[in-house]
Amino acid sequence: MKQKWQTLTQSPAWKKGWHNVKISVMLTFGALLGAWAYVVFQMPSNIVSGGLSGVSLIINNFTGWPIGLMYWVMNTPLLILGYYNLGRWRFVLRTLYTATIFSVALDVFVVYLPIWMHTFPLSDDLLLNSIYAGVVGGIAGGIVYRAGSTFGGTGIIARVVQQRTGLPLSQAFFFADGIIIFTAGLVFGWNIALYGFLVLFLQGVASDYTLEGASSTRTATIVTDHPRQMSEALMETLHRGVSYWKITGAYSRRQRYMVMCTMYRPQVNAVKRVVAEIDPHAFLTIGISHRAMGEGFEESGGAGE
Repeated sequence: MKQKWQTLTQSPAWKKGWHNVKISVMLTFGALLGAWAYVVFQMPSNIVSGGLSGVSLIINNFTGWPIGLMYWVMNTPLLILGYYNLGRWRFVLRTLYTATIFSVALDVFVVYLPIWMHTFPLSDDLLLNSIYAGVVGGIAGGIVYRAGSTFGGTGIIARVVQQRTGLPLSQAFFFADGIIIFTAGLVFGWNIALYGFLVLFLQGVASDYTLEGASSTRTATIVTDHPRQMSEALMETLHRGVSYWKITGAYSRRQRYMVMCTMYRPQVNAVKRVVAEIDPHAFLTIGISHRAMGEGFEESGGAGE
């Protein structure tokens, strides 16, 4: 029975099905969390941090139209942009699913959260609302981005800018949403606009952190004359794979060797000690790696693949 179960779980159909379940759970949870944060922290104070949700809030202020419905309708042209730049139908279907959950949850939460929650809103402090809106909303966004989707709206624009330029999401969102926050300043006052920029910044930082994960790995590059001894000592001490190759100094024209090794952050001091013992004259640099995938680290293949 155990063997049959192991065979089943290793089959391509099972892996694909389980992968799709994880994606669906991530998208649903991220959309619900984002809608909750928006209704609880931003809407009561009219804090606009950009995006189509911000545009919808501005229009709602004049017309009373449902925010979720407006958000969903305005997403259509941007989905076309995402189709051609972010993954064709897979991206469109995931984003449409996320945007629909987010839109419906917005209109439901607006009506029922004041009834369900003992205290609504949780705080009347603009600064607290801005901080929590940015952090919680950013985490929700990062979860959705890791699943290969967006909330739609200017999130699509930000992802396109990020992929085309390599900018972090925090900066991409500033470019995409700045004009919306400026408009909100004209409608709700510049004090609200300044808080909107704070929310936007915190959302970008939290999204980056959630999307890329904590920087738990480091990569060491060592220039040495003793590559074999260095590699053996590192492998014995760290139990990590090591690579080395021959290099030529551009100034000295001298032949030396480059040794490279990726390890977890707590192992950095052990690397320094090994290098000092094997070759005190070696040149060592240790860089931050956001993610390491493969043998000895996490399995290859991201959630959003």
